[in-house]
Amino acid sequence: MVLETTKEQIVLNQIIGQKKEIRTVEADIIVNDIKPDVLNIISTSGVISIYKKEVMDGKIRIDGGINTYIIYLADDEKSSTRSLNNCLDFTQIIDIENCKEGMISEENIIIKNFETKIINGRKINVKANLEIGTNVYSNENVEIVTGINDINNMEILNRNQKVISLLGNGSNKIYAKDTVAIDIADDVAEIMKVNVNIIQEETKISYNKVLSKANAEINIMYLTEDNRINTINSKIPVMGVVDILNINDNCICSVKNILKNLVIKPNSAEQHSVYIEAEVELICTAYEIKEINVIEDLYSLTSEVNANKEQINIITERHDLQDIYTMKENIRIPDLTGTVYNISAVPVINRYEIMRNKVIYTGEVNVEILFNQNDVMSSRIVQLPFNYEMNSDKINEKAIIETKVITKQTDAVVKNGNVDIMISLGINLEIQTSNQLDVIKNINIEEDGKCDLYSMTIYFVKPGDTLWKIAKMFKSTVKDIAEVNEIEDVNKINVGQQLYIPKCVKNRIAV
Repeated sequence: MVLETTKEQIVLNQIIGQKKEIRTVEADIIVNDIKPDVLNIISTSGVISIYKKEVMDGKIRIDGGINTYIIYLADDEKSSTRSLNNCLDFTQIIDIENCKEGMISEENIIIKNFETKIINGRKINVKANLEIGTNVYSNENVEIVTGINDINNMEILNRNQKVISLLGNGSNKIYAKDTVAIDIADDVAEIMKVNVNIIQEETKISYNKVLSKANAEINIMYLTEDNRINTINSKIPVMGVVDILNINDNCICSVKNILKNLVIKPNSAEQHSVYIEAEVELICTAYEIKEINVIEDLYSLTSEVNANKEQINIITERHDLQDIYTMKENIRIPDLTGTVYNISAVPVINRYEIMRNKVIYTGEVNVEILFNQNDVMSSRIVQLPFNYEMNSDKINEKAIIETKVITKQTDAVVKNGNVDIMISLGINLEIQTSNQLDVIKNINIEEDGKCDLYSMTIYFVKPGDTLWKIAKMFKSTVKDIAEVNEIEDVNKINVGQQLYIPKCVKNRIAV
């Protein structure tokens, strides 16, 4: 006979696979007919957009593009500085064991570096080395037995268990647009370099909705028609709403802004402005904290009980931590004779170690300095060591972590061939802690008699014994054993201790 039970449903959203790989996107770029030949490459940079991703059995497909900006020294009479803009479209297949269609994936893709070489004056080969970090999450509905409707002659061992259960997820597309004015004396000839960061992210939860606010910080370096170089900066608000049913202030909410497309183009010469349009996908995942009365064990005084148990991995803790790490370095450039046009910094984590209450990171920050050297643009690439510790009592050795580092601000002071650089890095750390839990799925009971007589047994406590284990062994009760032996604290018994066990004796039903 199957016992009637009460059950509670949870949704397990847990990492079933993590992978980090280096992939290369390569293409040949043809110089436009209206541009001069390439004599030397000065700088190559890019901005990644993710068009689409698809989770399939055993793999993930990512479709995206790299808006590439190549600055070169032209092979012309003036040895002028020119640029090429191109988009390197790519499709990457990431193999992940246990990945299934319908699961959710999250990607963190950074450009580690570019390798650019001249094939001939009209053709350039570009390789972008990408670091692709991928997490895959399973969403599994699990029903847990939390109560039994008929508890006659049943002994039940319960405990409260904290569980982080997935409440829901959703996404929304945001179009952030702006027209940025440039100097009245400037007519834009070419866009030379673009940096994009999404910063100052804030989240607010209202009735069945998640409101997200951030800024897309965009830095643009451009060439004017009279061969001057200038820069503009813009902060475009990125605001969106995601509907998630039953979300409230007590929920845990994870929000990510993913750049899907970027359009930057000069307006007409009369307008003296640049048009910017960023398509951003707002992705939100919400979790609720549940306290579940889990049945750890049970038995009957009069019947044989068969409990169908299953071991599951539950999420018990989930936290988002943020910090700002500031680096200060002095870089000596003896041939720096003029203006510094642009400084960009790309942080890369090579390894990390999780210890009690902290994570230790090691890596590097790849810094590129574009400067004027004898009226010609030059570049200097410097690799700075990155060593950082994130400290928190929420970090433990069993945690699964995901870290994202972005460059929030780069400042420089130039004096006598020295560049004093200050780089502010935003550290975002997601922590997930899981534990194994034995849960009861259903219960079958076989009536084999009734209990109306008792006997007494003497038992000596062995290592590993608890009153519950002893009571279950003899089909007695913790309460009865404690009363007979005058035990005040049922959680304290000693090895070798003599116990009197009141034991049920069944009268078998004749067939």
